[in-house]
Amino acid sequence: MDTPQTFEIFLVTVPGLESVLCEEALERGFAGAVAVPGGVTFQGGWPDVWRANLVLRGATRVLARIGGFLAFHLAQLDKRSRKFPFGELLRKDIPLRVQVTTKASKIYHAGAATQRIETALTDTHGLTLNPEATLVLKVRIDDNNVLFSLDTSGESLHKRGHKEAVGKAPMRETLAALMLRQAGYTGAEPVVDPMCGSGTFVIEAAEIAAGFLPGRTRHFAFQDLGNYDANVFEAMKETTTTTPTSRYYGSDRDAGAIRMAKANADRAGVGTFTQFVNHAAGELTPPDGPKGLVIVNPPYGARIGNKNLLYPLYGTLGQTLLTRFKGWRVALVTSEPALAKATKLPWKPQGPAIAHGGMKVWLWQTPPLR
Repeated sequence: MDTPQTFEIFLVTVPGLESVLCEEALERGFAGAVAVPGGVTFQGGWPDVWRANLVLRGATRVLARIGGFLAFHLAQLDKRSRKFPFGELLRKDIPLRVQVTTKASKIYHAGAATQRIETALTDTHGLTLNPEATLVLKVRIDDNNVLFSLDTSGESLHKRGHKEAVGKAPMRETLAALMLRQAGYTGAEPVVDPMCGSGTFVIEAAEIAAGFLPGRTRHFAFQDLGNYDANVFEAMKETTTTTPTSRYYGSDRDAGAIRMAKANADRAGVGTFTQFVNHAAGELTPPDGPKGLVIVNPPYGARIGNKNLLYPLYGTLGQTLLTRFKGWRVALVTSEPALAKATKLPWKPQGPAIAHGGMKVWLWQTPPLR
């Protein structure tokens, strides 16, 4: 039995933003990408897996569905796992761990299934297991169908590899990239974040404008697989970058956050076209030049504890934007619709809920302010 040349590739993303990631995948040349609950699927080969990890800003993980079989009992699972061609992909010197989920199957005990598969991997295939391994074999047993998937990313893809300092309630880079896309950002306009924290929105916007690949400086789990071709992957990194004509601005009343944001921008290689300053949102003024996008992730009631204390903050932010940012679009993240409405900004209809940090949030958007 040989592993197929093409197979299903599943891009994991934040629930609520599947269609946005699908748009990015299609734009990046992953033909046939379709949004499904929890992510995006398409058919491809291993070079597509490598490129997806490297170039997609909105994917959290890239799973390679490497094959499977039917199994109605544990002995069958054991026997067929021993015959599966794991050796074509998995190296004996690279440890891995196994995660099993079962649903509506005769094999209903995930622990027993895990034990059988792990024994097959070690006894028959000579592989090494480690509960701390970054390489993960995911096994889904659904209606007696056993499906093997390899998590080809390793660490979550929001870890770009060049951001060290984060604030107390960080916006993940993958989520920030999808929200920028959802807000219509293409890299051709300035971006302002008046509560920038460690600078995620600003840095993502600047990287997009410069044409930087999000995975350019990090390691991926697929680099430890037996079929990895370093020359092919290095060639994928050879892309055209540019110096953006726009600029990207962040401000925050926390001086420590500004220091973090500057350091993160420098490490990402975008320090020369980003600017971070220490002041409150009420002191915000638009930069010179063309209009663009204001995107902000203010505190929510869920984190602060008493959301009533936040109404003045949202009110001040809204007044500042209405008064000084005519012609700019606004995108605002919050878990509390009432707080968004307290800004008095002319919001478009409320969009879909987005899962973030164990809660539901929304990205509220305006047309250009008048």
